[in-house]
Amino acid sequence: MRIAVVGAGTVIFRDEGVGVYAQRFLQENYEFDGDVTLVDGGVLGFQLMTYYTDYDKVIILDTITMKEEGPGALFNIPGEELLGLGSYKQTAHEVEIVEMLEIAALNGNLSDVHIIGIVPEDILSVKAGLSDTIKEAFPAFVTEALAELERSGVGYRPKKPGMSLDEVIECYANPTAPRCVPQ
Repeated sequence: MRIAVVGAGTVIFRDEGVGVYAQRFLQENYEFDGDVTLVDGGVLGFQLMTYYTDYDKVIILDTITMKEEGPGALFNIPGEELLGLGSYKQTAHEVEIVEMLEIAALNGNLSDVHIIGIVPEDILSVKAGLSDTIKEAFPAFVTEALAELERSGVGYRPKKPGMSLDEVIECYANPTAPRCVPQ
């Protein structure tokens, strides 16, 4: 089974970058069995179609706008449920994710897609990093991503040495720092 884990979002808008940070955190801290591709999706938009149609399963890590839930609340939503969830479409990239899901579904070749979303506290401030609320919820966010991989039959093990969330965030601010340059 080919699986893509896509971190979506924009690291310059505070909590909006949580998906991208989570993808990088998984990349730096875990080795996976099987055919798992980790993708810094940023705001891929239409390019998401490739993952939706070429992979057996796609796990998207992202913020999710749910007005009735407080910041840090977690969701694991199958793609077919998201097709009818209008309240999810609040930011530009949320609209793109859902639109690409709808197009792939219409074409009849949509992979098994899951959105693992976290309700953000601040996606308006132009500031790198995460709010304290989302930092506190980050371990549960990553744990849910790992659990979804496990449900798909993917084993994993920690890498040594790993990278902390603060180090991951720092690598986006300073990608040429020695710790941040891929070996």
